[in-house]
Amino acid sequence: MELRQLEYFIAVAEEANFTRAAERVRISQSGVSAQIRQLERELGAELFDRSSRIARLTPAGVAAIGPARSALAAVGAVGQAVDDVGGLVRGRLSIGMVIGCTITPLFAAIEKFRISYPGIEISVQEANSDQLADDVLGGDLDVAIVGTAGPVGDELRASVIVSEGLVALVPPGHHLADRGHIEVSDLAGEAIVAMPIGTGIRAVLDTACAAADFSPHVAIEASAPDAVLECSARGLGIGILSESMGSDHRGRVKVIPIVGVDIAAQLSAVWSTPTSPAVQAFIPLLSQAFDL
Repeated sequence: MELRQLEYFIAVAEEANFTRAAERVRISQSGVSAQIRQLERELGAELFDRSSRIARLTPAGVAAIGPARSALAAVGAVGQAVDDVGGLVRGRLSIGMVIGCTITPLFAAIEKFRISYPGIEISVQEANSDQLADDVLGGDLDVAIVGTAGPVGDELRASVIVSEGLVALVPPGHHLADRGHIEVSDLAGEAIVAMPIGTGIRAVLDTACAAADFSPHVAIEASAPDAVLECSARGLGIGILSESMGSDHRGRVKVIPIVGVDIAAQLSAVWSTPTSPAVQAFIPLLSQAFDL
């Protein structure tokens, strides 16, 4: 019994016609018929009723069709397993990270991955979150760490790494500097130093302000948290960052929690499906690094 005989048997059963089955497997009708006859001789039973133009399965054929399909599926699984191993021996893993954000656990995960799979080339690039998500969807990146405002949608698989609120970086001497917290509405009319459109923090800020019926007056856009701090410390506006980003800057500005924000600023790992063997191996390492 040969695999091609099982393939031809399944083709005839599904097409209910020897001619169409031959076209499907791309050999002559006589070749298909000869192989089916040989299979029937080996099994000691006819698999098809040939009394009409429609090739109907006999009771023996009905009994055989399930195991035949399982056999071909098992062979396909063997090939896929070999391909998966090969994908972790050689290949490439392209990783994106949101610009201006230091994500130390990411590099810890990359280090472990590199040790385990030294044959895979790794590339890391920065962009804003919207661009990174588009690149993952388009296949230009395998996985990315992006800033989001809530769920990323159904087109990408995601694992939330960080979820936190916003803080205001208020310059010394500002009339809001003595507050214990700031309402979103307190930002109306204030000069704001914000991350660019396309970042998760900016999306949270814009959404929160829209819910409070105003648009933020973004006087300066800065792509890196340090730049937001520098501008705020020089009195150029109130900087807006996430809690963890703002905690590093308490020496030069007053870091004040912003209340009344219904959605969190999130960092998420995103990847698409079908998932490559390299990504399947990398995601657990990433989860371990971020202690998820």
